Amino acid sequence: MEHAGPITPAVAVPVRETQAHDAIDRSYHAALGSLTGGLSPMGLATAWFDWAAHLAGSPAKQAELHERAVANAAKAVQAAVSCPLRPASESCDAMAADKRFRDKEWQRAPYNLLAQWFLLTEDWWDAATRGVQGMAPRHAQIVNFATRQTLDMLAPSNYAATNPVVLDRTREEHGANLLRGLRNWMEDFARDAEGAPPETGGFKVGETLATTPGEVVYRNRLIELIRYRPTTESVQAEPLLIVPAWIMKYYILDLSAHNSMVRFLLDQGIEVYMISWLNPGEEDADLGLEDYVRLGIFDALEVIERAVPGQKIHAAGYCLGGTLLSIAAAAMARDGDARLASLTLLAAQVDFTEAGEITLFIDDSQVAFLEDIMAEQGYLKSDQMAGAFQMLRSNDLIWSRTIREYLLGERGSMNDLMAWNADATRMPARMHAEYLRKLFLENRLALGQYSVDGRPISLEDIEVPVFAVGTERDHVAPWRSAWKITRFADGENTFVLTSGGHNAGIVSEPGHPRRHFRAGPVPGHATDPDLWIKAHAVREGSWWPEWTEWLERHSSERRHVEAAPLPSLCAAPGRYVFG
Repeated sequence: MEHAGPITPAVAVPVRETQAHDAIDRSYHAALGSLTGGLSPMGLATAWFDWAAHLAGSPAKQAELHERAVANAAKAVQAAVSCPLRPASESCDAMAADKRFRDKEWQRAPYNLLAQWFLLTEDWWDAATRGVQGMAPRHAQIVNFATRQTLDMLAPSNYAATNPVVLDRTREEHGANLLRGLRNWMEDFARDAEGAPPETGGFKVGETLATTPGEVVYRNRLIELIRYRPTTESVQAEPLLIVPAWIMKYYILDLSAHNSMVRFLLDQGIEVYMISWLNPGEEDADLGLEDYVRLGIFDALEVIERAVPGQKIHAAGYCLGGTLLSIAAAAMARDGDARLASLTLLAAQVDFTEAGEITLFIDDSQVAFLEDIMAEQGYLKSDQMAGAFQMLRSNDLIWSRTIREYLLGERGSMNDLMAWNADATRMPARMHAEYLRKLFLENRLALGQYSVDGRPISLEDIEVPVFAVGTERDHVAPWRSAWKITRFADGENTFVLTSGGHNAGIVSEPGHPRRHFRAGPVPGHATDPDLWIKAHAVREGSWWPEWTEWLERHSSERRHVEAAPLPSLCAAPGRYVFG
């Protein structure tokens, strides 16, 4: 066979031109991200195509959905006849289970019918986005979640014309509620447009929040280290270092005087050192995860060592701070560094295979999208993170607030936890990209493939006692995911499962009403968490005393001699917390 002619060599694209093309794509993704709240529309489109293609090739599934549609239509007709005939004191069964429709006003026609039909529509779409054979499981979860979010937005409770509670209030107040709601919306819109800080209801850091007396004894590019002195005569020999998440301001653990974990620990005779993270700006884009380990945890340990030379140190990490602390503890164990006396992980994860619905927002498409956004900004804005977390509980965090503040015209009263939640932080570009790729996507820490100082670390090397806390309703770090440290750490493991969510379950001071927990040792790496639950009865009250008693048991004798002084840079809460 004769060749038609010489093969034309491939033309190499100049590096400068390739970089220009990358910059265009990056700028486009960054602009698109400002409209989507940082979520990747390409990842969602891929999942929807997977669902539609496999559903189109599943005639049995289509027949099942057809049957369900007919059955739901029959239920809707039955509801149209039976619900109006029920006594006012009785509610339709499906409505009683959904708190959006629990108000007695929803029992009136035609609103009860609207609610019933909406719930039946939700039921059909839930069935339509589950059990489609051949779909990637993760795509199935994304489509189900996205459908649920869309329907939540379309619920009749969200609109004045179809919400009887709003209509009754509008008649009673002659529309004054809608005028107040419009004013509330305009205030929020103006605040967002100006980039002004959110309303905190009069709570102020250093005045009503973060008021426990302390002093900043160390400051570097990334952290301020705050030292708090115990209020008791005798002091636990081992001090406690607390590592909060860099996604939050540290004072969630030092809110008001009555629910400050720091103040509680001081009253038990424990000297506390708290890391306060810098709120990064564009100039901090180069900070990586290893910088957070070295400038954060290792620098803090060196400072504490100067105050209590030769003494071991208890360490506690909250949320991402717990993940970071686990990395540091594994690196220390690898290097024979025995400075830690124990490890406490509060709603923290080391294995991200079951990290809950938040993982639906983290795949290669999403991470690449965020990397382009962060490359433009140098960091990830707080509102670009908050959107994903709010969608996990959209009915509670978005739509109920919309109804209350914009349709009923009521401003919700602010509490200290809500004021803290409004004081959001940013994430440096390099660190956040490394966190998402190396930990979430590739799960390197759990697989023993994560490196510190260029050498791999292993969680199995951790032999100090571990006290891990999970919360029952955690949508950020599900408790079964927080449990997994007990399958890695090779020392004594104790687990606590407490009521509440990711924040309220941790800020669970003694005397707080309706609090309970389970606590006990985890005897082996293969222990099943559900069997552990059955073996440990519910105990009423706060888990904090259980923790301080555990710390006491894993400490040496108390001392009456004060620890060595450290240079005081300024009073707590320091400077970085105001960034």
